[in-house]
Amino acid sequence: MALLKLNQLKKELKQLEQNELIQLISEMYKINKDVQQYLSNKFIGEEAIKDLYERTKKIVRDEFFPERGFAKMRLGVARDAISNFKKLSSDDGKTIDLMLYFVETGTEFTNTYGDIEEKFYNSMVSMYNKVVNECNKSEEFYNIFKDRLYLIVSETDGIGWGYHDDICAIYYSLDWLEEDE
Repeated sequence: MALLKLNQLKKELKQLEQNELIQLISEMYKINKDVQQYLSNKFIGEEAIKDLYERTKKIVRDEFFPERGFAKMRLGVARDAISNFKKLSSDDGKTIDLMLYFVETGTEFTNTYGDIEEKFYNSMVSMYNKVVNECNKSEEFYNIFKDRLYLIVSETDGIGWGYHDDICAIYYSLDWLEEDE
């Protein structure tokens, strides 16, 4: 499949009149939900991002605790929703919040229904590690999320597959802990 390179696209777009550009963007808007969301975020701003955040949070929650039926636990669906949010919003704080929510909800699921498989815990640990890495980069994010990060340590106590041990090791790697003490 032959696709335009970015520089080729820019060259083609420069040759279009304003009304042709408007028509092209309008057509893209009609056929692609990501374009709709991106442009809404761009022009509406925080209200559109907040709406996307709430929808993404619901997708994550529904994979573990749907309003009806049984949990599907399609971790890839939840992770993809978070990645899509990050791509469309560029809001690092809300993205970290969603990543942490994924781990909190997965931990809640385990504490509600019992032990899951190792692959499940590996996914939780991986996401928790990403959150801690982001918090290590920013004291502001650490201060926002530190209570929730520690609560996960508490909530994982007694869960199998080394989940609690891995979460503890990651938590205690936080650079800001020494300053808090």
